[in-house]
Amino acid sequence: IASRGGAPRYTTDIGGAFEVGHTLRELMECGSASHLFAELEPVPEKERELKLDRPLYLHQEKALKKAAAGQSLVVTTGTGSGKTESFLLPILQHILTEIEQGELDSGVRAIVIYPMNALANDQIKRMRALLKNYHRIRFGIYNGNTPHKQSEALSEYHKTHKDANGVPVDPLPNELISREEMQAEPPHILITNYSMLEYMMLRPKDDRVFSGAKLRFIVLDEAHIYKGA
Repeated sequence: IASRGGAPRYTTDIGGAFEVGHTLRELMECGSASHLFAELEPVPEKERELKLDRPLYLHQEKALKKAAAGQSLVVTTGTGSGKTESFLLPILQHILTEIEQGELDSGVRAIVIYPMNALANDQIKRMRALLKNYHRIRFGIYNGNTPHKQSEALSEYHKTHKDANGVPVDPLPNELISREEMQAEPPHILITNYSMLEYMMLRPKDDRVFSGAKLRFIVLDEAHIYKGA
């Protein structure tokens, strides 16, 4: 590992060779990552979304450390090199640190903005898998397809989410699925798009989502395709 004085290590992926750094467990041991990462997914290592013993790509490690130091950053790297983790790790690090210090309360900590709803839907699936066993961190997607009433949202959720036997499943306790729910108790991680974000800041009911916000992160994913106003 380069930071230990040896030759850099690389891993080959579809997009080419990417230099790797420390594992998440090593960062936990040296104090660069919260120890609560170990509790985030109480499952065997091979089933974890965020592996503890697999080296991070070096740009992921740098993103984690720079964000923790209060710096802004732009990550530009190849396909398959884990850009999502480059912003997800710093967000989780901040929230887990608040939990460790007994400071986590209601209020948005991170807004993740996507240019297309399809990308936002992919991210919400990732959040479900990552946080299904750790309900202290709340998340939700707020866009033009998000129902207002909780009853309507639950009905829609049951239509599209079923188990292997075709039986409807309920959302996770920490996944907020309606505007009504998010206005009453905002998620820590809010996923949206730039058009809806503008509406949310202007409309009286929608702006309740930002009540008590302690915003630390604004993420513009796929920033290279943004254009116009």
